[in-house]
Amino acid sequence: MEEKDPISHHNSGASSGDVKKVIDLYNRGEEAIEYLNLYLKKAKEVGDKHEEAKEVGDKRGEGNAYGNLGTAYDILGDFKKAIEYHNLHLKIAKEVGDKHGEGKAYGNLGTAYHILGDLKKALEYHNLHLKIVKEVGDKHGEGNAYGNLGNAYFSLAKEVGDKRGEGNAYGNLGNMYRTLGYLIKANNYYQLMLKIAKEVGDKRGEGNAYGNLGNMYRTLGYLIKANNYYQLMLKIAKEVGDKSLEAKAYYSVGCVFESLGRLPKAVVYYQASINLYNSLRVLLKSKDEWKVHFRNQYQMAYTDLCRVLVEQGNIDQALLAAEQGRAQALTDLMESSFCGGASQHRGDEDLAVYENVPSNTVFQAVDKADVNLWVVSEGKQVQLRQSKLNNSVSGKKEASQSLEAFVLGACENPSLDALSTLYDIVMKPVADLVQGDELVIIPDGPLWLAPYAALKDGNSKYLCESFRIRLAPSLTSLRLLAHCPDDYHKSSGALLVGDPWVSEVTNSEGVKLLVQLPFAKEEVEMIGKILNITPVTGRQATKHEVLQRLSSVSLVHFAAHGCPETGEIALTPDPDRISTVPTEEDYILTIRDVLNVQIRAKLVVLSCSHSGWGEIMAEGVVGIARAFMGAGARSVLVSLWGIDDEATIEFMKSFYHYLAEGKPASESLNLAMKSLRESDKFHDIKYWAPFSLIGDDVTLDFMAKERDK
Repeated sequence: MEEKDPISHHNSGASSGDVKKVIDLYNRGEEAIEYLNLYLKKAKEVGDKHEEAKEVGDKRGEGNAYGNLGTAYDILGDFKKAIEYHNLHLKIAKEVGDKHGEGKAYGNLGTAYHILGDLKKALEYHNLHLKIVKEVGDKHGEGNAYGNLGNAYFSLAKEVGDKRGEGNAYGNLGNMYRTLGYLIKANNYYQLMLKIAKEVGDKRGEGNAYGNLGNMYRTLGYLIKANNYYQLMLKIAKEVGDKSLEAKAYYSVGCVFESLGRLPKAVVYYQASINLYNSLRVLLKSKDEWKVHFRNQYQMAYTDLCRVLVEQGNIDQALLAAEQGRAQALTDLMESSFCGGASQHRGDEDLAVYENVPSNTVFQAVDKADVNLWVVSEGKQVQLRQSKLNNSVSGKKEASQSLEAFVLGACENPSLDALSTLYDIVMKPVADLVQGDELVIIPDGPLWLAPYAALKDGNSKYLCESFRIRLAPSLTSLRLLAHCPDDYHKSSGALLVGDPWVSEVTNSEGVKLLVQLPFAKEEVEMIGKILNITPVTGRQATKHEVLQRLSSVSLVHFAAHGCPETGEIALTPDPDRISTVPTEEDYILTIRDVLNVQIRAKLVVLSCSHSGWGEIMAEGVVGIARAFMGAGARSVLVSLWGIDDEATIEFMKSFYHYLAEGKPASESLNLAMKSLRESDKFHDIKYWAPFSLIGDDVTLDFMAKERDK
């Protein structure tokens, strides 16, 4: 979908002259914001004078002014402020019963979230927009809503005489035909889009039209012509101050130079694109979810820069480029936790990323059918090896998608063939470079879900028989953990949560959704005896109680139901809830809940099925484990599949015995796996291999006295 100019959807409530002035100033960014703020101030003043008469006309104008401010910030690329103002517009529109304004606010929120890459929220708001414009009979608005949803926008836009909307519809049709391979039709529609954009003075629409034409000619292989269109796109983006459009233009020009074999030039443009995306991301500040989606939207810029550097033999620079885009939002969360919010923005020349990186650190980066593997070894020397995703992984789909399916299949059915194939992809190329008995892996994408301990080499030897393995989100995260103040994390105390009371969790018809987990209760009671700590179980394991205690302990252990998609944890519904039937808010420990708590634990153990899962994005796996790391946990132990009750009790008994003896978490994990692997009953991979350690290799002193914080 092409972005529409949101100013066309607004009516400020002022005179026609004022509206024209706003439109004239719209493409001048800062000046538009200054003017709109003056108008907003006047609207508020007039609204105050009419308060006694209960007049809402100027209140409506105030709301529309907020909407126009949101639109201006959209142009500047400050999406956080844009969404704030669109929400203020929405609030006032609802208060005064302004259905037209409410619909416009929903549409603008949808557009803003679309730019951020959060398509679920975008679709939600565009559907609300469509619902309201249908209610009020707003054909113009209905046309815009259909355009954003990808349905029948073209005919409705023409019906109401919306030339700008008609031009965007032509662009959308062109994109559809280009995707289908009908390039002549695509070109015709792009030319119509360009023609209308020029007629109505829609500079952003004109810039997008040039971008579409450039994409089409690049598809055809006419690279010089494509570059000409991209340069026009870039020129307009700079004129109107649209940083997002400018970043896309830089990236597109970089693609042309890469195709022409002019790799140094491609690097310059890819890096310029990334620099702009990074500057826009900074404006999102503490909005983690927005940052995650924004990063995902522009994945290819980071991937392509890394690839071009590798092709030129710039091994170190390629690693720094890959690191620059790795776990960006999580790094911001960790900096906020450990550094008091002091941001340490990374550049491609920041060689400090190698500080505190253990030897035998393997950094992975998936690029289409290639997997790049950097090894940071003794003396911080960096070496690169590559592997190909073979036919058994790639199939007929896009390689990265097939890799995800293959890894998930290996978790559901950890067969020796699958585990050997994964070993050949991610470990065999670097086997001769990795020495010693410790291995730190920084996975990429779906490789986060690989059961590394069970990967099997050509001599039928499991990887965990050679190494103590842990994972890390990025090189920077390792440095942050190493530089974290000594007194940040708690030195004693444990919260052991097992078998929360979930019998009350039902659907609207009273059917129970979850069953009790008696083995989970047995598990935490067993751990409690080892550590001499009373666990929290059954009806006492409420969401409120857990949230109250999360930030006060050095160790957190959950043995409960986990959500297969996100790893979120089912707890006892709070007894003082409003509803008779518990809602998810009453009993689910969500990602958002965790991120809102200041975690001071050295180790969080998520002994729940699929606790290592989440949505696989450019950021990494976005699930509950990431939330604990972002909230301040030093390390997290997760499971990759549905865990067996009896085997898990045996595993945890062994793990905590070694941990209580003062052994590091990675060694305790390795020895616990070995104990099960050598047993008669639990030697199968599915019993001993589901657990992965993420983060630092912590050691816990359960006899320590709590220091004053």
